[in-house]
Amino acid sequence: IFQTTIDSEVIAYHIARERVNTSSIEKAVARAMQKIKGAYSLIVMSPRKLIGARDPYGFKPLCIGKRDNAYVLASESCALDTIGAEFIRDVNPGEIVTITKDGIQSDCDLCLPKEKTARCIFEYIYFARPDSEIDGVGVYHSRIQAGRYLAQDSPVEADLVVGVPESGNAAALGYSLESGIPYGTAFVKNGYVGRTFIKPGQSSRESSVQIKLNVLKEAVKGKRVIMIDDSIVRGTTSDRIVKMLRDAGATEVHVRISSPPFLWPCYFGTDIPEREQLIAYNRSINEICEVIGADSLGYLGEERLFKFHYDSINSRPKIIPLFKPKNVSILSTSSKFNISFLSLIIYFCNTSYFRRFRLLSIPYIFCTIRGRQKPLIFQVDFVRHILL
Repeated sequence: IFQTTIDSEVIAYHIARERVNTSSIEKAVARAMQKIKGAYSLIVMSPRKLIGARDPYGFKPLCIGKRDNAYVLASESCALDTIGAEFIRDVNPGEIVTITKDGIQSDCDLCLPKEKTARCIFEYIYFARPDSEIDGVGVYHSRIQAGRYLAQDSPVEADLVVGVPESGNAAALGYSLESGIPYGTAFVKNGYVGRTFIKPGQSSRESSVQIKLNVLKEAVKGKRVIMIDDSIVRGTTSDRIVKMLRDAGATEVHVRISSPPFLWPCYFGTDIPEREQLIAYNRSINEICEVIGADSLGYLGEERLFKFHYDSINSRPKIIPLFKPKNVSILSTSSKFNISFLSLIIYFCNTSYFRRFRLLSIPYIFCTIRGRQKPLIFQVDFVRHILL
């Protein structure tokens, strides 16, 4: 019965199937959610209703805003700023919100106790835009704090601190502020190149690095450089970037990573099919340092992640799938494709699949306008809208 290979279609099928036996679309969504195990944020639109739902653990973010008479659902709060909408609140983990011409209603029957909720820690490290706020925690603040912790835990003498664009920049600034070593720009980024760590082949990943980044030689020549990056996954880009800095004249290159070693595949959105492809698999930090060609290498400690998130949201984020030796199995992973199925449109608002195509910085905004028969979808950076 399925026409595609995307898991959104599976969820659309479950909702459509449940709709036959329920009195409303929101009840069908609730019953479908009881069958889904995994990370997702959903937006479901019918002719007269806009429904937002977040998985019970709260892995992926979803927020509510308002502009004039329109309620807005967005994958990240930065999208609300783009259209001048006011941030109202985050959709709670497990919550289903239903927006109609009469206002907004909330169903929290699937919500878990706060101590059982979880967050995707990679939202703060890598996925989310720095101008977003997720569950009361600013992404920019998180990355600044991660850089400060790196400076405290992995100090080194150097002349310049630089970040690998974009997610490494804020952490590099935090390292600079804590250490007193000047912060500078060493890379010019080509904004038309997508993610390199999820390219299908080794050769394409390596060539993409050189197209994506270029080093400012006058900024690094003759200097001891601390390079801050958000993570090392396969290591296919890190070794190239280190070599680029050396070729540009850097006398030393010290690498600092604003997350712990990436040890396990993530089945909640990150495209890492096998553990053997991870550079941290069966390697010590010194061995990884040698592989990427750096003079030294330091990672952020796991407890540091717990500290600056737990203090802010009073809920320990679960980082087990990436950094801890645990096996995780789910029935449905996350994606961000939309399909039409029995007059329903399902959107995964804030998940990693669609970000593979360089749409990380293009949050989607959904709103209903009172008096309007059908919802509008705004795709922010494309300067277009689709009338459904």
